[in-house]
Amino acid sequence: MIAGTVLLSSGCGRGDKSPSWQGGGTNQADGGSASAEPSPTPTLSTVAVTEPAADAKDVVAITAVKYTSEDPENTTVTVTDAKGSEVKGTLDKDDKTWKPEKALAYGTQYTVTVNGTATEGKNGSATSTFTTMAKPAKTIRVTSFLGDNQKVGVGMPLIIKFSKSIPEKYRAEVERRMTVTATPAQEGTWGWVSPTEVHYRPKVFWQANSKVFYKVQLAGVPLGSGYYGKSDLTVDLNIGRAFVMTVSNKTKQMTVKENGKVIKTIPVSLGKSSTPSSSGTMVVMDKQRHTIFDTTDTDPVNGYKTPIDYAQRITWSGQFIHAAPWSEGKQGHVNVSHGCVNVSEAMGAWLFSRTMMGDPITVSGTEEKLKDGNGWTDWSLSYEQFKKKSYL
Repeated sequence: MIAGTVLLSSGCGRGDKSPSWQGGGTNQADGGSASAEPSPTPTLSTVAVTEPAADAKDVVAITAVKYTSEDPENTTVTVTDAKGSEVKGTLDKDDKTWKPEKALAYGTQYTVTVNGTATEGKNGSATSTFTTMAKPAKTIRVTSFLGDNQKVGVGMPLIIKFSKSIPEKYRAEVERRMTVTATPAQEGTWGWVSPTEVHYRPKVFWQANSKVFYKVQLAGVPLGSGYYGKSDLTVDLNIGRAFVMTVSNKTKQMTVKENGKVIKTIPVSLGKSSTPSSSGTMVVMDKQRHTIFDTTDTDPVNGYKTPIDYAQRITWSGQFIHAAPWSEGKQGHVNVSHGCVNVSEAMGAWLFSRTMMGDPITVSGTEEKLKDGNGWTDWSLSYEQFKKKSYL
């Protein structure tokens, strides 16, 4: 059920219900006759702990407790630590499994008590102890790109990173331990963009002004080659208003909608034929009021070094939305940029004052398609295509 869980058979003995013994009859050694003393009658119970095995050692810290019961609906499970304090967990009576709310403490003995329904000749309780493994020396750290109470645009993916590559065979289990709760509820899925990074996106853009809570519970989870998850994390996130930009190469115009209503149409100049803009859906990843575009390191001959205002990054390869006063006469008519979305100084300032990280921009009709991974490109794929990146 859980990768790495210790799977051991029950230590409860025979499966039949009647006691038995060996011996009896005539004692051949002294020629006399004697009646054999019966063995003690075993104590029978309607419940039993099956995993972890009784007195098991080195049990993984996220182990589930499994049990048997002749009356599951009226059976309870309690797990206590060495001090007698009860451990919080969830009980699945259909699966007869108890799971801890979070990883158990390392190197600690725990006692499981299962209480069921007693019947004639059988008691209704069973206890068992086990000891968790020592704290692992090799751990993998998990981090979230976003933090508590942050507000982002409707196109913002949730981004989780790992300090070491997660082997493919463990990725499904990792996904099971990463949960997202949106208010109001919205369908979505995780998708792996690399062995060390996984994103979550909803089926369509987040609903405006919704709340998103996500948690990653990997503390103590086996992740291969002797590595274990180091810790858990949780994030409470806010989605802002729906601010959506759409750019048409055919018309050389950007249409800006806020909460579904067109609030501005802006002339643009896109990438010229030798350096085309990418067609696809991107999101604002970073904003800089003033910066310098310097390509002389990569192109000493044709490179340039230019001061830029109101720059908003939308790809890793260097495509931005930005003010370009030098091309204002071309905007709305012809493409002259190096791949960026050029707007006027005034419109650059207007956009910059209204956008936030995660606001989506869709460009259409250019010579080049957006390459998957060139930025937060989760929306460049259909939902069905993105779902294929999930190991579930």
